Amino acid sequence: VPAPATATESAATSQKQVRSLTFGIVPQQSASKLARLWIPIMEQLSQEAGVQLVFQTARDIPEFEKNCRDGKYDIAYMNPFHYTQFHEAPGYIAVGKQKGKKIQGILVARKDLETDEQLKALHGQTLAFPAPDAFAATKLPAKDLENKKIEFSRKYVSSHDSVYRSVAQGLYIAGGGIVRTFKNVDKVVSDQLHIIHRTAKYTPHAFAVHPSVDEETRNRLAAALMGLGNSEVGLQLLESIKFAGIESAVNEDWKDVR
Repeated sequence: VPAPATATESAATSQKQVRSLTFGIVPQQSASKLARLWIPIMEQLSQEAGVQLVFQTARDIPEFEKNCRDGKYDIAYMNPFHYTQFHEAPGYIAVGKQKGKKIQGILVARKDLETDEQLKALHGQTLAFPAPDAFAATKLPAKDLENKKIEFSRKYVSSHDSVYRSVAQGLYIAGGGIVRTFKNVDKVVSDQLHIIHRTAKYTPHAFAVHPSVDEETRNRLAAALMGLGNSEVGLQLLESIKFAGIESAVNEDWKDVR
């Protein structure tokens, strides 16, 4: 008769039975900052959903795009434009989005750029953007400038925080971002900057699950995401990423982006 399992062995067996899923976060900020903000959230979600969520990101937004296209993340937090692409292939399914918010692109400049015609001051200049397919931080403000016949060159600096820091350092006259990450950048950086342009608003980033994840697990993940707003701990975690909450979402919510 085999000896009864010890508490340690039972715990190890239980650990093995908990499914491990990768959770990819779009690299709007540095990997170290994203890990600091998102790992506590994933730990809370893991407890609620009964799965082990493993934080992942990428070196930059283009690499993140490739990882999504290759289906490397079981669940991912991706920008609206990416979602419209990666819902088609490999088939990511939206389960949630930031509660009560639309995404809005911005252009920031140093506070000493105080001319009456701030956007015209950008004509002929090189502006900082995070990546070519960053929806609200690149595509929307760039399109607005083009519509105003303002000619400019683009320098891609890999993340939103890199945009804000490079503009604050005077490396570029202005750069693109979004309101949420601007509010979340180090105060020593944001205090040197101000918003000189805001774009139209669109459906925000998607929390989307890879089609290989079974429906029951997908539903538990969705419930855990929504449930963050129902506890004091969850609300504190949401506040750290400047969310008021997460609400349910369906594919049709992104028709404005399409």
